[in-house]
This record gives sequence, structure tokens and C-alpha cells, in this order.
Amino acid sequence: MRPHVCPWWGGYFIDNRLRRLLHKPEEILGPYVRSGMTAMDVGCGMGFFAIAMARLVGPAGRVIAVDLQQKMLDVLRKRAAKAGVGDRIDTRRCQANALEVAEPVDFALAFYSAHEVPDLPRLLGEIHECLRPGGRFLVVEPVGHVSAADFQNLLAMAEDVGLAQDDRPRIRLSRAAVLVKE
Repeated sequence: MRPHVCPWWGGYFIDNRLRRLLHKPEEILGPYVRSGMTAMDVGCGMGFFAIAMARLVGPAGRVIAVDLQQKMLDVLRKRAAKAGVGDRIDTRRCQANALEVAEPVDFALAFYSAHEVPDLPRLLGEIHECLRPGGRFLVVEPVGHVSAADFQNLLAMAEDVGLAQDDRPRIRLSRAAVLVKE
């Protein structure tokens, strides 16, 4: 997999109403995210999934939204405030090779973002460290950018850092796996 970061303005093409017909955030996240949880969205972009997570975790929960680009986080903050969930989302700007998140989380998501990371084993290790025991990590990659072999490599790297495969949900035009920290 070759890293390539989507430019911030590309977020408007990715995060839109038409996409909700293809990827319904609440349906995708609903089986894993519950009220009161702390969830993390890695490569959150403009908040397509982070805002849905904030609704699912409810007033007692929290979402840590992590992205490399400050402009993505700025748009996310505005959208979250407009959606009435801004107080539940903590935005964090990460570095290219470090999440820089130390808080424990119950659930982590990397939706169409792992293939953009230059050091995937490090990212997987950091996510593993953040997850509470029994915590789940949903990784989803686009079939157009990530081959079946590359996705299998990602899963092998995840296993190497202590994440066990739990499920292979079907998500349109995607390769997906739910990994659990045992």
C-alpha cells in the first residue's frame, strides 16, 4: 500500500448526502458503538462517521476525532456544533506517524484512512494501546485503493500487535474487518 493523503478540499466530495445512500454511518457503527462509550475516529475527515458516533455514544459518551489536517478538523467542529453534538467530540490533530492519543477507548474506527498512513504497523500498535481490553476496532478500506492481498497484510500486521479478527462485516465497495483487543 502506498500512502497518499486526501487533500482537505477532497473531504467535500467524500462527506456528502449522496454518500449516505452508500454508507449509512448509524447502520455501520450501530452494532459496535453504545451509549456512554468512548470512541475514536482515526482519519475522521470532516466528520461523516464522527458525528454519527457522537449521536450513538449519547450525552454520557465521548468521541475522539483524529486527523492529520487542521482544516478537516475545523469543518468537523462546525458540522458537529450544527448537529448538536459538538460537546461530545474532542478533535485532535495527529502527526503523519503518530496518533498522539493516550486515553483508553472502547471502540476505534479507521474508515478509508489506513491506506494513507506511511507506518501502518505503528498505527495499528497505537490503536491497540488505546483500546480497552475487549475493545473493538473496525477497519474499512476501499476496494479501488486496497487490494485483497494488501488488506490481508493489514490484518496480519494487526494480529502481530495483538488484535484478533472478530468479524468481517459487509460494507459496500469495501474490505472490512472488526478486530478485538483480547
